[in-house]
Amino acid sequence: MRTDLHQHLLPEPLIGALARRSTVPRVAGIGATLRLELAGEPDSALQEGDHDPVARAAEAEREGIDRIVVSLSTALGIEALPADEARPLVDAFNQGILELGGPFELWGTALTADDVDALLDAGARGITLPALALVDGRAETLLDRLEERGAPLFVHPGPATERSGDEAPGRGRGGDVPSWWPAMTDYVAQMSAAWHAWAAFGRARHPRLRVVFAMLAGLAPLHAERLAARGGPAEAIHDPLVWFDSSSYGARTLDSMLRLVGVDRLVHGSDRPVIAAAEPSLFGDAVEYALTTVNPQRALGVEVLA
Repeated sequence: MRTDLHQHLLPEPLIGALARRSTVPRVAGIGATLRLELAGEPDSALQEGDHDPVARAAEAEREGIDRIVVSLSTALGIEALPADEARPLVDAFNQGILELGGPFELWGTALTADDVDALLDAGARGITLPALALVDGRAETLLDRLEERGAPLFVHPGPATERSGDEAPGRGRGGDVPSWWPAMTDYVAQMSAAWHAWAAFGRARHPRLRVVFAMLAGLAPLHAERLAARGGPAEAIHDPLVWFDSSSYGARTLDSMLRLVGVDRLVHGSDRPVIAAAEPSLFGDAVEYALTTVNPQRALGVEVLA
C-alpha cells in the first residue's frame, strides 16, 4: 500500500470553528479573501480546493497513493490554547478526518492521555505533537500512553515565535516579515531541537516508541559529525524506530540523507497542500518502494514483505 505519511486537510467543521474565533489562530475573510491568521507569521490565503477531500483523494489516485495520513498542522498553535478553546477545535479536526474514510487516515491531536486511547480506539494511526513538546517534556504522559498502546508519534513544527514591533525580522529596515521566514528559521530550529532532545533523552525513556519526524527533522542528522565531535549521541541517526519524512526537500538533500541514515529510515511525506510535493521516484523504483510502501508500513507498525 503506497502511503503519504504527511498531509494537512482542514475539514469543514474546523474551518467553521476557526472562522468563529476573534483571535488567532483563526480563519478570516470570505470567498476569495479567505485567509488563515496565525501568531508569529504572515497571513496565508486559503485557496479554494486546497482542503477539498474529494479533490485530494482524486489527486492521490492519479499519483497511485493508496493511504493519506492527515495531521493537524501544529504550527496553528491550537494545542497551546486554553483547554476550553482548544477542545472544540481539536474535536472538529479529529472527527472531521475520521469521518472521511479512505484513503484518509488520521494522525490524531490529543490534549490528554485519555484522548490518546479514545483516538486510537476510533481508528487513528498515531498522534501528532509539536516539536518543542519533545524538548520541554510537556507531553510525557501522552508519550507514555502512546508507547503502551504500540502506536507511533508524528513530530511536526509548532507555532513560529511571535514577534512584534522592532523585534520582527525586517521591521528595523522598513520591511515586513518575509512569508518564508518561519519555515526557514523557527520550523527548522524546532525540528532540530526535537530530534536532538529525542536522541539525548527521549529514546532512553521510551525504548519502544516509533517516531516519525517531519521535514527530515530539520536536517539534524546531517550534523552528526559535529554532534560526535561535541560528545553527543551521534549514533542516534541509526535508531531503527525513527523515520524522517521527505517533506519540503528535493533531490540533493534527500541524496545526502540516504547516504547518511540509509534508505530504511526515510518515508514519503508530501506536506500537501502547503508546498509542492517532492517526487518519491527520484532515486529509482527500489527507493520509491521503500519510501512509499515498506518504511511507512513499518513506521505505522504494519510489517510488509519487502
